[in-house]
This record gives sequence, C-alpha cells and structure tokens, in this order.
Amino acid sequence: MAVTAETIRVKQKWDKRQIGVAALFLAPAMLGFVVFYLRPTVIGFSNSFTDKELLRPKSEFVGVENYREMFQDDVFWNALWVTLKYVVINIGVQTVFAIVIAWILDRLSGSRVLRTLFLTPWLMSNVVVALLFLWILDFRLGVMNSFLNSIGLPSQPFFSSQEWAIPTVAFINVWRHMGYTALLLFAGIQTIPKSVKEAALVDGCGEIQRFFKVTLPLLRPVFAVVLVITVIGSFQIYDTIDVTTEGGPVNASRVIYVYIFDQAFARRNFGYASAMAVALFVILAAVTVMQMRLLRANESDLA
Repeated sequence: MAVTAETIRVKQKWDKRQIGVAALFLAPAMLGFVVFYLRPTVIGFSNSFTDKELLRPKSEFVGVENYREMFQDDVFWNALWVTLKYVVINIGVQTVFAIVIAWILDRLSGSRVLRTLFLTPWLMSNVVVALLFLWILDFRLGVMNSFLNSIGLPSQPFFSSQEWAIPTVAFINVWRHMGYTALLLFAGIQTIPKSVKEAALVDGCGEIQRFFKVTLPLLRPVFAVVLVITVIGSFQIYDTIDVTTEGGPVNASRVIYVYIFDQAFARRNFGYASAMAVALFVILAAVTVMQMRLLRANESDLA
C-alpha cells in the first residue's frame, strides 16, 4: 500500500502530539528533579570550594582547601571506615536473608498474607523502628536483656559498646529492609520462564540445584540493580544511628552521614561538609560502576 504525503503529515502531527503529551506528564517529575536534586547538587559542589558557614551570608573562594583538610582529617577516615563496616554487615546479612525469603515466596507465590507480612517492617519509618529497638535492646529495661538474664547470660550493652554498636544498627536495618529487598528479588524470579525451570527439573536437578544453577544466574540483572540500590541506601544511613547511638560511643558508630550533618549544622561549616558530600558522591558513583560491571547487569542469560 502506497504511503501518501497526507498520511505522512498526519503521522508527523500525531507524533508531535504524543511528544507534547509525554512532556506534559514528565514535567512535574522533571521540575521536582531540578528543584530538589539537581539544584542542591550544583550548589553543594560549588560550596565545597568556599568557606561558607550557616549563619554567614557571604563566603570566600578557598579552592581545594576543604578537600586538603578532608584528606588530613582522621575523624573523616574513621567515619568512612565505620560506614564501610556497616555496609558490609548490612548488605551481607540482608542479601542472604532476602534471597532465602524470595525463594520461600516463590514456593508459596499464592500467599498474599505472607508477602504482606514480610513487607510490613519496611512500611514503618526508620525513626519508629529505631525507637522500638532502642526499647527492646535497652541495657537495663530491654526485653532482649531480660531474656538473656532469664537463661543465665549477662546483659549486653548493644548500643553503648564499641564492638556491638554498628552490628546492632546493621541488624535493625536488616530487619526493616530485608522484606522489601526480598520482594524485589521475588519479582525478578517471577520473570524467569517456567519452561526453563521445568527443563531443569526434567534433567534431574533438585530444588537446591535449580536455585543455584538456574534461578540465581538468570536473576543476575535484577540482583545487580537491587544490590546497587541497597548499597547506596546503606551508605546513606543516618536516622537509625541518630536515634540510637548518636555516633557513639567514642565515634564507634559515627558514619559519614552523621559526620557530614555534624559539620554542616552543629559546627555550621557548610563548605567542609559539602566537600565530604562530594567525596561521598564520587565514592558511590565508583562503587556503582564497579558493581554493574562485575555483575554484568546489562547482560542476561535468557538472551
């Protein structure tokens, strides 16, 4: 069938109309992105080269002085190390539990009650969860220590011990987020064709073999995205620590976000805080790129 000039004009007009409708729907999101993300990012980057303070309207350009101070700041490196320890514990434990829960949900995919139950902790705010565990793990009145005493074990200073502070905070966030992470992985498992699983079953693969040799390899692209999201979120831990340990004892739980907040709002040193925020952005970008490449997130074994 020949395409006439009139048909081409109608198609072009329709394409322009579709572009206009798409732009209209994207406008609110783009406006929010520019106002709440792009603009603050640009301002923060520019502030990192100044001596800007919270209550001082004018600031002077100091070049890379804030970055030089950051590299010589032992508290900054300690905060980065504490954050790394938290991320390793949180991601390691959370990922294992999330994979197991996702596998259980796949076996019982018809149970909406079970999915809702696992998602419930994630629906609670971090502050509420932190306050809840602050009471449960309290050294004198906590339910957990009462239980330990009842079985003949001494009370544990979960939040006031340098050894227990970060693992305890990591446990709290694992409890809150593992259900949500599991649901993301479960959604990825649901996209795997049933024919592939049935073929593995015909070949004699048991339940465990099918999971490790079929499900996990085919889940790699989804797993990579989920891992990137959870790692970035772990580096941004703040509210749980602020409610429970406030960075103590003796900087044992002072993660990088807590130190940035302290410099910006307690010490009013916006310039130095902005420099640390830029450094954290660079670190997260590098970690994300490394994860995506190592896990080959853009490839799929189904192709």
